[in-house]
Amino acid sequence: MKAREWGVLLVLSGAIFLEGIDVAMLNIALPSIRTELGLSTGSLQWVVSAYVLGYGGFMLLGGRAADLLGRRQVFLVALLVFLLFSGLGGLAENGATLVAARFITGLAAAFMTPAGLSIITTGFDEGPKRDRALTVYGAIGAGGFTLGMVIGGLLTSLDWRWVFFMPVGLSLVLLVAALVLIPKSPRPERDGQRFDVLGGLTITAAVVLLVLGVERASHVGLEWTAGTVAASLALFALFIAIERRHPAPLVRLGILKSGSLVRANLIGMLFMSGFFGFQFLVVLYLQELRGWSTIEASLAMLVIGVDVALAPTLTPKLMRRFGNAPVLLAGLGFAALAFALFQTAGADTSYWAMLPSLVSMGLAFTLAYGPLTIIATNGIEESEQGLAGGLLYTSFQFGAAIGLAGVAAVNVAATASSEPGALLDGYRAALLVPLAAAVIAVAIGAFNLRRKDRGAVAAQEEPALTGV
Repeated sequence: MKAREWGVLLVLSGAIFLEGIDVAMLNIALPSIRTELGLSTGSLQWVVSAYVLGYGGFMLLGGRAADLLGRRQVFLVALLVFLLFSGLGGLAENGATLVAARFITGLAAAFMTPAGLSIITTGFDEGPKRDRALTVYGAIGAGGFTLGMVIGGLLTSLDWRWVFFMPVGLSLVLLVAALVLIPKSPRPERDGQRFDVLGGLTITAAVVLLVLGVERASHVGLEWTAGTVAASLALFALFIAIERRHPAPLVRLGILKSGSLVRANLIGMLFMSGFFGFQFLVVLYLQELRGWSTIEASLAMLVIGVDVALAPTLTPKLMRRFGNAPVLLAGLGFAALAFALFQTAGADTSYWAMLPSLVSMGLAFTLAYGPLTIIATNGIEESEQGLAGGLLYTSFQFGAAIGLAGVAAVNVAATASSEPGALLDGYRAALLVPLAAAVIAVAIGAFNLRRKDRGAVAAQEEPALTGV
C-alpha cells in the first residue's frame, strides 16, 4: 500500500479502536462512577444500557446513511459528535447527564463505525490488498476491546473522569488526521429517490426495543421482557413489509440471501456474546472473590491484547495459506477453549494457572476478528458496503448485550449466598453461557469447510460464496 493508503487505514482503524476502548474502559470504571455520583444499581445499569441502545439501535440507519449521504461526510460528523459528548460525560455531575451523554455517544458511534468500515471496503480493491487492510483494521479494533480494560483501570486509579477525557484527545487527533488524509468524494447519486425514513424509524425502534428487552431482562419481570420483545418482533415484521414496497429500501432484503453474510453475522453475534460475558465474569471473579484491585485485575487481562501484535502479522499469512473460513474456525475454537479452561479456576488458583485461558482468548481475537470482517463484506456491492458494515456491527452489539444479560441472569440465579464457595458456583454456572455461544459458533463455522474457500483468490472468483 502507498503511504497515503496506510494513513487512511490507520485513521479509520484508530476510530474503531476508539469505539472499542471507550466501551471497555467504562466497564472497569463503573464502581468508581457509582461511588462519586451516588448512583443506584439501576441507574448505573443505564450508563451502560444507554450507550448500547444508541449504538445498536441506530447502526443500520448509520450504515445506510453512509451509503446515501457520503461516507467521508458521515464519518467526520459522527466523529465530532463522539468527541463532544464523550467530553460531556467526563464533566457530568449527575446520573441523568451521564446517561444522556452516553446515549448520544453511542448514537455517534453507530454512524461512525459503518462509515469508516465502508471507506475501507470501497477504497481498497477486493482481494489481497483489501484483505490486508481489513486484517489490520480488525486487529486494531480488537485491541480496543482487549486493551481497554487495562487502560481503563490505570485511568480510573487517577480519576474515573479520565476514562471520558482520554477519548476526547484521541478523537481530536483522528479528526484532524481524517480531514487531511481521507480523500473527498462526490456525494452518492440518489437519482431523486427519497431516503427511507419510515423504514429507518421502524428498524431503529425494533432494534432498540429488542436490545432493551435483553439488556434489562435480569432486572425486570418476565412480563415486561416478553412484552418488549413481542413489540420488537411486531416492528420487525412491519419493517419487512415496508421494505418490500419501498422503491429505495433502507435494507434491500435481497442482501440477506447471501448465506456468507448471514452466517458471518450469526458468528459475530455469538463471538461477541461469549467475549463480553467472559470478560464480565473474569472481572467479578478477580475482584469479588479474589480481592484483586482494579489495576491488578486490568493487568491480569493484558495478555488478551496479544492480538494487537499477532493479528496484523500472523493472521494474513495463515489466511493466504489456509483461507478465511479455516482461520476463523480456529479462532472460534480458541474462544471455546478459553471458556472451558476457566471453568477450572478455584478460590486460590494462581495467575499462571489462569494464563492458558486468557492467552486462548487473545488467540481467538487474533484469528477470528479479521477474517470475520472480510467475510461479512466480500462480494457485497459497493453501494451497500455501509449497510453490510452496519449489519455486522449491529450483530456485534446485540451479541454483547445478550452475553452480558445472559451471564448476569445465570450468575444471580446460581449464587446462593455471598460465601466464596457459592460465588464460585455462580461464576462456573454463568461461564456455561459463553461456552455454549462459542460451541454454536464453531458449529456454524464448521459448516463453511464444505465450501471451497481459498481466501482472497476465491473472494475474487465467487464473492457471494466465499468464507462463511
